[in-house]
Amino acid sequence: MEKLYITGGRKLSGTIEVGGMKNAADPIFFATLLTGDVCTIENVPDAADISNAASILTKIGAVVAYKGPHTYEIDTRYVKEANIESSFSAKLRSSYYLLGAGLGRFHRAETGFPGGCDFGARPIDQHVKGFRALGASVVEDKDSGRIICESKGNLAASSIYLDVPSVGATINIMLAACMAEGTTVIDNAAREPHIVDVANFLNSCGAEIYGAGTPTIKIFGVEALHGCSYAIIPDMIEAGTYMVAAAATRSTMTVSNVIPRHLESITAKLQEMGVSVEEGDDYVRVLSPESDDKPLFPIRVKTTFYPGFPTDMNPQFAVLLCLADGESRLTESVWANRFQYIPELVRMGAQITVSGSDAVITGIPSLRAANVRAVDLRAGAAMVIAALCTPGTTVIDDIHHILRGYEHIVEKLDAVGADIRLVQLPDGI
Repeated sequence: MEKLYITGGRKLSGTIEVGGMKNAADPIFFATLLTGDVCTIENVPDAADISNAASILTKIGAVVAYKGPHTYEIDTRYVKEANIESSFSAKLRSSYYLLGAGLGRFHRAETGFPGGCDFGARPIDQHVKGFRALGASVVEDKDSGRIICESKGNLAASSIYLDVPSVGATINIMLAACMAEGTTVIDNAAREPHIVDVANFLNSCGAEIYGAGTPTIKIFGVEALHGCSYAIIPDMIEAGTYMVAAAATRSTMTVSNVIPRHLESITAKLQEMGVSVEEGDDYVRVLSPESDDKPLFPIRVKTTFYPGFPTDMNPQFAVLLCLADGESRLTESVWANRFQYIPELVRMGAQITVSGSDAVITGIPSLRAANVRAVDLRAGAAMVIAALCTPGTTVIDDIHHILRGYEHIVEKLDAVGADIRLVQLPDGI
């Protein structure tokens, strides 16, 4: 059993370097399957989700080799099928990308239902809609917990309108359509930076994808893809998490290896609360107020699809709103159960009332140390931020969620002055 012990109330200073984006690296790992070749992927974050993706690829016959810091070589030449056991897919939400990649290369794929954080109903109906539009049959066997996708021959291009701009469905349809016959058009596509990154990777392998990052993506089918070398973009959510940590602890800190344009919605909300943010070519600097007594302004935040404020920053920003001078409102419009972390903040003294998709947060001078849980990945990051800005020692349990998506979070925070320790205890302690 691993726990985090954090003694808060300390200023942070220095620079934290952001790693590669987990949400881009996961689908790109599965996309290598389409090449039937050797790919070198750089700037890969050292996170548990990446290890799980590598394990799935290895299980189906790929050779995945760690080639040094943040670099993997993936050889998929000898993979014969895209079929994994449910126990593997249950560890990883992004395991469903094996379906699109398997359809694209083998015209068949089979997995168990994907795992990941529990935000309530997370249907894959838009994925299924896209696969069927491309000519595949899809069977969701809830009794066995299996998803089977199959086409009798090459997939056929189609025009697909997504009912919601789903990131996963947009990427999965791109994977399946790369070698489909004709031109596939995805309308109401998601626009997140990692969709652009996956499209750029596929284009580096010989695909012809245009419009990624806009609501309309066109995929011109090609006969085959080939291997390449590719570097993952920086992780905007990791960057945003450390920006909020600096603001919550009233610190001046630099977050480097970022694309500031990807952080615009986060930066705007920090500035609206009275936090100063300076932007450089590849860094942002969060500057603490001249006085700790200077209040943080209460604001309204609504999560939405990119380029709006990201749902993955909801829990972290809630911590900052707890410290504002007045009443703030946080509206979640993406995931129904995103507020599962609220009881943990309440244990630390937060004054939060949830009604449907709205959380009304009344600011207080300080939270109090407590024993809390990381109920999911981003909620775990919020608990870390809450602990960093709170006097006393906070203990965080279930930290496997945090380690899934944050590379070396203990070491990075320790290097900028946090009192944070990862402690291994016998079960039951």
